[in-house]
Amino acid sequence: MAERTIGLSVTRFRPGEDRQPVSQTFTIPYHDDWVVLDALQYIKDRHDGSLSFRWSCHMGVCGSCGMMVNGVPKLTCAAFLRDYFPNEVRVEPLANFPVIRDLVVDIDDFMHKLAEVKPYIIRDDLETAPVGFGHEFRQAPEEVDDYRQFSMCINCMLCYSACPVYGMEPRFLGPAAIALAHRYNMDSRDQGRNERMPVIGSSEGIWECTYIGECSVVCPKNVDPASAIQRTKLATTNDWFRSILMPWGKR
Repeated sequence: MAERTIGLSVTRFRPGEDRQPVSQTFTIPYHDDWVVLDALQYIKDRHDGSLSFRWSCHMGVCGSCGMMVNGVPKLTCAAFLRDYFPNEVRVEPLANFPVIRDLVVDIDDFMHKLAEVKPYIIRDDLETAPVGFGHEFRQAPEEVDDYRQFSMCINCMLCYSACPVYGMEPRFLGPAAIALAHRYNMDSRDQGRNERMPVIGSSEGIWECTYIGECSVVCPKNVDPASAIQRTKLATTNDWFRSILMPWGKR
């Protein structure tokens, strides 16, 4: 019985050598249990060791292996070849990001935006708070439930690749950054809301979003960043009304 094969059309780009990205097609063995990342590793091991792409855990946790698979942002460690066989699979770097080499994109813009929203717990009393066993900032289960969904983000940037607003306006803070800001604003241990709101409520923040929702469609962890953005819009609007109706209550 002849070995089954599948074709992969892979984007190649070598800085300093190529004027623009080109596609290169490889024919490799097909296995039902292989994912696209397995196929890329086979190509690198058996066909062309110069092929460049990011990956780490191979378990859908690290978020490193995000790429465009047949035009859709996906984690290649979770995209099974059987879902595309016998047709050819097209693998490209994530859309809306500058390409460094082959399937590797420049994520500096995302990292800067992530830092802007301060995605960590901020407290006024950290220097004076007692530390050590028995002095945790404790939460009730229902308090954790308030933000649990939005804490599942793995920074894979698939939502940025799917977001038409970010594609047209790179200054947009973006889905993942806003979702993580919302996650910490909802955390009962956090006191940094007033530091984040001017950033996420700016003209480059939540108000750029037109609620197309593609960010939530492609999210591999069901974070639903579109919901986080809409909830933050509502919270910002409520803050504005309170400042008008109860100016003495401004914090």
